[in-house]
Amino acid sequence: MSVIVTDTGFNADDFSCGFVALDEVAANDCDYGIDVPSDTLPEALAGLNNAAMIRIDFPSFADGRGFTLAAMLRRAGFKGRLRAKGHVLADQYAMARRSGFDEVEIDDALAARQPADQWQFRADWQNHNYQARLRG
Repeated sequence: MSVIVTDTGFNADDFSCGFVALDEVAANDCDYGIDVPSDTLPEALAGLNNAAMIRIDFPSFADGRGFTLAAMLRRAGFKGRLRAKGHVLADQYAMARRSGFDEVEIDDALAARQPADQWQFRADWQNHNYQARLRG
């Protein structure tokens, strides 16, 4: 099972259309989501602006390439839901939100080790953005 983390805490997954790999085409009329691996080349993101959701994999908490991919998608005009999936820690939640992610999908084991209060502590990510303060 998975837990969806948003600014309001832990939530159930409300996306029911499923996901396909980046190189697959869905064979139904549902607004499917697209799974993007962390090692995806930037040029492979072109043309994804109409996806209902993009879910970027984080194979390790030390792998920050997903943050870069999220920021690139947002700068390219992606307006859909953007989800980080995998090994994202509560300490990284503010970075995920500032990069453009709407939510984070974690497994039950990580949710047990890092309960909702640890994630919600970082939900005020807009007010504690020192880089934005430095930019003015």
